Amino acid sequence: MKLLEVFWVFLKLGLTSFGGPVAHLSYFHHEFVSRRRWIDERAYADLVALCQFLPGPASSQVGMALGFSRARYLASLIAWIGFTPTSTLILVIFLLGSTKWSEVPHPSYLHGLKVAAVAVVAQAIWTMGVKLCPDRPRLSIALVVATSALLINSAFAQIALIALGAMAGLIFLKKEQPLPHVPYSIKSSRVHGFIFLVFFFGLL
Repeated sequence: MKLLEVFWVFLKLGLTSFGGPVAHLSYFHHEFVSRRRWIDERAYADLVALCQFLPGPASSQVGMALGFSRARYLASLIAWIGFTPTSTLILVIFLLGSTKWSEVPHPSYLHGLKVAAVAVVAQAIWTMGVKLCPDRPRLSIALVVATSALLINSAFAQIALIALGAMAGLIFLKKEQPLPHVPYSIKSSRVHGFIFLVFFFGLL
């Protein structure tokens, strides 16, 4: 029953979540934190932070982790099948249809889609930012890192900025009031964890 629930929820999100990975995280928050309460607010924030630090699309990683928290390994795969291939298939169908329908390289409707996408992503960032940066020190770290990321256009710079953000948190947030925290529970053995870490670094 849980597996069917996981597949249906992620299939629905795969068909209706517009705006890319950042916006997807906002949709996930609404669906799994606010509405279904599969995961706590702060545990979700921790999970998002971890997946942003890993290579690859954060929304797919968060989705698989949420599926895992619901019904372990098979649910993780089902969550991915319901969400990622669905949206990919829609993209391919739209791309093929639009190129056959119009010979114009950059039709005006694509510009409208870009503008709408900016609005959707901005709304997602604002929604999460208000909750994750409730005071001046946290807001300052976020603004400094965001500004630096805009000025330094490099993949390695992004990794360095995330690492510097973690260091800044250790240094400047020790005296701040800690946010309510509920650890994200992973029911897996140490042996499984070691095997997955070996696979992770091997793939990386």
